[in-house]
Amino acid sequence: MSLANGLSYLAIPGPSVFPERVLRAMQRAAPNIYYGELPDMVPGIVDRLKGIARTKAHCAIYICNGHGAWEAAVSNCFSPGDLVLIPATGRFAHGWADIARAMGVKAEVMDFGKRDTIDLDRVKTRLAADDEGRIKAVMAVQTDTSTGIRNDIPALRKTMDETGHPALLMVDCMASFGCDRFEMDAWGVDVMITGSQKGLMTPPGLGFVYFSDKADQARERARCVTHYWDWRPRVDPPMFYRYFDGTAPTHHLYALDEALSMIMEEGVENVWARHATLSQAIWAAFDHWGQDGPLEINVTPIDLRSHSVTAIRAGSEKGTALRNWCEDHAGLTLGIGLGMALDTAPEWHHFFRLGHMGHINAQMILGALATIEAGLNAVDLPHTKGGVVAAAEIIAASTQNL
Repeated sequence: MSLANGLSYLAIPGPSVFPERVLRAMQRAAPNIYYGELPDMVPGIVDRLKGIARTKAHCAIYICNGHGAWEAAVSNCFSPGDLVLIPATGRFAHGWADIARAMGVKAEVMDFGKRDTIDLDRVKTRLAADDEGRIKAVMAVQTDTSTGIRNDIPALRKTMDETGHPALLMVDCMASFGCDRFEMDAWGVDVMITGSQKGLMTPPGLGFVYFSDKADQARERARCVTHYWDWRPRVDPPMFYRYFDGTAPTHHLYALDEALSMIMEEGVENVWARHATLSQAIWAAFDHWGQDGPLEINVTPIDLRSHSVTAIRAGSEKGTALRNWCEDHAGLTLGIGLGMALDTAPEWHHFFRLGHMGHINAQMILGALATIEAGLNAVDLPHTKGGVVAAAEIIAASTQNL
């Protein structure tokens, strides 16, 4: 017998859960792509995207996933032979480096492991030693989806400013946008990339690249740029099709428009606060379970933990056993331990992730945690009982003054 029949819950760190309002917005006939409702809608989409990023900078939309957004950012800022510095706190910083190298850009990776944040002193020392200004950009990830580490972007900007180095600050916000606080202008970020399928609650297929005037000046010298990835024609174009260099992603735009409406109705500050509170409930549960046994959150310092994804160390192959039990017997899909070990190594089974981004609320998180606690018992993974109670106390306390 399986108890998984019914509405399943995809609790991986993207694609996230799509609201019914977003799905319904897509269920329509194809629109006119030359004039009318669709062309009239897109400027408002761009304005709201800028509002969430707290920026007056430019925003280009691409039909792509996060890897495409990486390539768009690299192609508009660099030429073959340019040098970039990439502080890595997980797999996805290395992925951005791979994209840069494939385009002829020299990517110098400073690897800080899978459990620690960026060492700002090391970054400062490296930039200060770059007397000739060869480093064209520092490319960082705000939240690495594989490790759950949340890096301090304002502190990184301050470190760069203290050296007086002219490098661009480029930030990957794929896993954090719409979940964690991000303020592009106030934080001095020159380029930011994100996508539709996580905090923006929209099916995969749209990538976004925000860029400052300083970054656009680098575009003047960039020889990696190609026709499709050029961001300039996509900003305030005289003809609608130039937003997308061709046919618009029509139904994705309807979905995104509805998702942005939901975010604006709730208020961006409230969205950030909701993610923070639900994250604290998740951490309370896992920290409680891990008091007596091998289970632990990958990131120990609370201020470095992401508000969109939590990576877990199970200490044995029972990490995979738990994932399988939750999906097969309860309808809850947890994320694999991406990048924590080689997928051919036994240790690959020691990790899993819980995504908590976008369209989530208290009953969804408490239900997921109760399912996980049942699974811990079912697969006999040692833990201290009562993690769900600890999470529930966080939820209750957060509402007492409402």
